[in-house]
Amino acid sequence: MIYGAVLAGGTGERLGLGMPKQFYKIGNKPILIHSVEAFLKVEEFDYVIVSSPKDYIDKTKELIDEYIENTEKIIVIEGGVTRNDTILNSIDQTDKEEESIMVTHDGARIFVSPEQIQKSIDCAKEHTASCPVIPSTDVIFQSIDKKHLDEIPLRKNLMRAQTPQAFKITRFIEIYNDLSDDEIKLLDEAMALFHLRNEDICLFEGDPSNFKITNPFDIDVAETMINKRK
Repeated sequence: MIYGAVLAGGTGERLGLGMPKQFYKIGNKPILIHSVEAFLKVEEFDYVIVSSPKDYIDKTKELIDEYIENTEKIIVIEGGVTRNDTILNSIDQTDKEEESIMVTHDGARIFVSPEQIQKSIDCAKEHTASCPVIPSTDVIFQSIDKKHLDEIPLRKNLMRAQTPQAFKITRFIEIYNDLSDDEIKLLDEAMALFHLRNEDICLFEGDPSNFKITNPFDIDVAETMINKRK
């Protein structure tokens, strides 16, 4: 079984929109719908699980019914307190069979392509997990106290992780159950589980246009990109 998990359980307060950002319209369509539509274009998915803040589950279902014609594969669930909790809630909806795969994606990355999603699935079939990456174009400073420079890693060795990230569900559960409380607290990405246990991660070429809408500037960029594509 192949499962998609569109993670939209947050409230997006940094944007100051007065609503969860996944409901904000870009190109006359809510952010969430852009991402869900991309996943539905990948025929290999058995189900696409969409997470939502607890108070907005009905709203999420209404938007899906309004904008998407065929909703048979879509399951709407309550998101967790953290990103990792939301992933675990999504896993609860799966069959947890040995070779089953889950593909997680930030709902606010609306320019993800079906090709990128399919690539994440294909890579996860051959490895424990997969993740798209793009080269870092900036020099990165490392600072523990955020005041003094501790280290400057070589830029040529640095890559920025994107989503969709995919992993074998049973292995994910095994690793998660083996983590200490301190390790779990450090997690903000599903892939971190595998980095902590040196699992086989397939990295593949991402897409710079697959950025995450986080601040008002990102909304302006997204609107411009959609208008140009039209």
